[in-house]
Amino acid sequence: MRVSASLGPAPAFGDQRLAERLAANLVDNAVRHNAPGGWVEVVTGVRSGRAVLSVANSGPVIVPEQIDTLFQPFGRLDAARLSRDGLGLGLSIVTAIAAAHDADLRARPLPSGGLEVELHFPAVPGEPPVGPAAQAARASAASGLQAVPG
Repeated sequence: MRVSASLGPAPAFGDQRLAERLAANLVDNAVRHNAPGGWVEVVTGVRSGRAVLSVANSGPVIVPEQIDTLFQPFGRLDAARLSRDGLGLGLSIVTAIAAAHDADLRARPLPSGGLEVELHFPAVPGEPPVGPAAQAARASAASGLQAVPG
């Protein structure tokens, strides 16, 4: 499996442990529910002054009507996997953590299979919006989703 990451600074108010759990659950699901020889992509950064985390993978084809099911407790697309891998709580935990941080959670199936999940956290007061050039310069100094104590 090919894993790629583009980790730019992404300051956000919130609980660091919960933010780490959210990111870990997304990456774990992307790896666990993937196609053989597939890929996972993780991106963090700032867009329009908001911290963004995006995790995408090359998993099975998902129809848009199935997306909500994935984010429900014990929600699965394949009932045969109920007892094999995980408890079916990963994405429902992501939903709860996103809600606790007032983050917008967006999920979309990818045309060739897999899923992209993107979270947009509220802007941190006092942080100026960062354009692509400034963001790239800051990325060389720090990387990853950073929780700012609130």
